[in-house]
Amino acid sequence: MDTVVINLEPAVRLTDEQFYQICMANRDLSLELNAQGELIIVPPVGGESGNNEAKLITDLEIWNRQTKLGIVFSSSTIFRLPNGAKRSPDAAWVQLSRWEALTPEEREKFPPLVPDFLIELRSKSDRLKTLQDKMQEYLENGLRLGWLINPQDGEVEIYRQGQTKTIVKMPSLLLGEDVLPGFELQV
Repeated sequence: MDTVVINLEPAVRLTDEQFYQICMANRDLSLELNAQGELIIVPPVGGESGNNEAKLITDLEIWNRQTKLGIVFSSSTIFRLPNGAKRSPDAAWVQLSRWEALTPEEREKFPPLVPDFLIELRSKSDRLKTLQDKMQEYLENGLRLGWLINPQDGEVEIYRQGQTKTIVKMPSLLLGEDVLPGFELQV
């Protein structure tokens, strides 16, 4: 199944609340909304990709439980980016002080912030260019560190605020740098 993009702009521009209500009414669908107002229906992943995603989130959560520096989120979490997009990375982390600055309602619905760190894991149905554009969008909205893991090409693209992306070959040891001090991920 391919990603489906529906251009709603000619008829309607969804508010944050309308998008939230559409997501709640269609809980079986994974939805995103890009900055241009296009509704994106993201296909489910298969067993291998789902298992790999779970491993990434588990490693991040174990590190976070030890450091207590932030909050970890799964791929089901939608973040409202400053440019108006509503996006769901495969794994995400937000610094604790930024999370605590949100109101209870902002925490309950789709948090209005870009994660400090995130991972996108390319599945076989994902187009690389689409994920690269999504990573660039995260950077433009304030992402500090992001990893695009691309098993199909045996590479990881590392995105850092204010720097050009770095590409490393797999297998590799990825470091959380100053964003996630002490975090290491073997890919």
